[in-house]
Amino acid sequence: MSKNIVFSKNAGMKSQIFFQRGVKFPKSSPIYLTSKANKTFAYRTSSESKVSHAGETEDNGDEGNRMCELEADIAKANNGAQGSARQFKEEYIMVVQHNLTAMNSNRMLGITTKSQAKSTEKLSSGYKINRAADDAAGLSISEKMRKQIRGLTQASSNAQDGISAVQTAEGALNEVQDMLQRMNELAVKAANGTQSEDDRSYIQNEIDQLTTEIDRVAETTKFNETYLLKGDQDNEKAYTYSYATATGKAATATMSTTASTKGSKITTMTFKTTASADEQNEVAKLIRDQGINVQYSSKDSATTGKVVNSATVSLNGTDKYTVTNTTGNDYSIKDAKGNEIATFTLENANLGEKDKADAITPGTETFTASKATAGYKDGDTVKYYDKDGNGIPENALSKYFSSTTNAAGTVSSTVKADAPLVYDALGNKIDAAVADISAKQDLTGALTLTLHVGADATSNNQISVNLDAMSAKGLGVNGLKVDGTDDTNAKGSIETIKEAIQKVSTQRSALGAVQNRLEHTISNLDNVVENTTSAESQIRDTDMATEMVKYSNNNILAQAGQAMLAQSNQSNQGVLSLLQ
Repeated sequence: MSKNIVFSKNAGMKSQIFFQRGVKFPKSSPIYLTSKANKTFAYRTSSESKVSHAGETEDNGDEGNRMCELEADIAKANNGAQGSARQFKEEYIMVVQHNLTAMNSNRMLGITTKSQAKSTEKLSSGYKINRAADDAAGLSISEKMRKQIRGLTQASSNAQDGISAVQTAEGALNEVQDMLQRMNELAVKAANGTQSEDDRSYIQNEIDQLTTEIDRVAETTKFNETYLLKGDQDNEKAYTYSYATATGKAATATMSTTASTKGSKITTMTFKTTASADEQNEVAKLIRDQGINVQYSSKDSATTGKVVNSATVSLNGTDKYTVTNTTGNDYSIKDAKGNEIATFTLENANLGEKDKADAITPGTETFTASKATAGYKDGDTVKYYDKDGNGIPENALSKYFSSTTNAAGTVSSTVKADAPLVYDALGNKIDAAVADISAKQDLTGALTLTLHVGADATSNNQISVNLDAMSAKGLGVNGLKVDGTDDTNAKGSIETIKEAIQKVSTQRSALGAVQNRLEHTISNLDNVVENTTSAESQIRDTDMATEMVKYSNNNILAQAGQAMLAQSNQSNQGVLSLLQ
């Protein structure tokens, strides 16, 4: 009998029992197996107390054991004199195709091995989330935190770079202020009546040198190729005035154009005739550089006007025409059938005369421009008129325009809805205006450094550092004079230098305030990074102690599984004895 005797209390379970050779009992007979001692057993084929067979549990070596694989159903417990007994209903099953015991051992060993591999991965990487399958939700949260951590870390670096730039500018301004203090000292000295004209000229030489050095410092002070004290490099700022446009219906087909907006020579003709120009409803054209195209109509709808240099007119009867202030152009006269009667050329009529652009004078309305646009070149002078033809004073323009200058030196302008709808002379009375006017203004602007000190792209995460132009011109000390026969220049220079010193002091104070702010910003960013990193660690990092316990447990189970798999693979070897 083998040592491995399996008892089962569940019906339908299988039990392997090894019997010594020579044991006989019917297949359908119930078997009662009784455990008597650690190394003895007894079984009987009835519920009687008589023992049918007894023997040792030790193997009998080479005598050969016959294995019976039995399918047992538990009958009941027998409390006889021989001890606790269990009843089995057995059938003999002997197979070699399927080793179920080995399959079970192998499956359990595979589960243990996978768990052991995961523990090894977590222990070696230090992360309990190495892939999305480990914790899908945890991975998503962790990656958001990582984005925040890395963004804030870079923001802290940005703020530190900002401090470095501010310190660079402030250090240069310290030297500029020292030079201004020396210039003030020299100006006070020059203002003293004991100084001769030659003495003041010597003082002037030193002031000139200091002024040049201030310019040099402003021109060369830079941080990462950004000049800090030169101000905004693009000093020419463009801005646009926008106007409304009125439309209307022409009263007649007769017009008189007297001037262009720039006061150019008149280059069009005026015809008193019932005929029109080349296209129906097209009355006149006005030509100038950059172009003004005016469209007129004798009815509510009109065709698009075209710019032309000449016009052909058909005459009937005694109709007449006049040409005003034109230069040499070719013209032809045709009869009512369109046959050419004669051609002629006007040779430089009124040569050299130029009409000025007049203000629009109130009068009888003879036509209305449906649209007028004009382009202006740099250097053009713009003059504004009200609807009655009166010029608008400069100090009254604020009623119609609003303009602001920001720290960077840019100008933005807007036009209110009730602005006058008249601009220069286009006719007798025109309810139309230029659609857009572009203008430029020469400014000495400030340099604005925008520091991004957050992980997100919001305005709250930006700190602006404004640096005014600190050149001699920007400070107002260029061309400073203290020389002369008296103290007049010196006294004026003292006030100028005083204002320059105040401007530098104001700029340095602003830079110092920004630097202190940035230092607090860095402290806060570092604190947020630390706390966010701690939170991310709780989600993603491996608890080494807990994971080591799991690894040790899986390691033991893996060794046990390997041993049992080996035993299971050997269990069917007894079948070979039947084949001998």
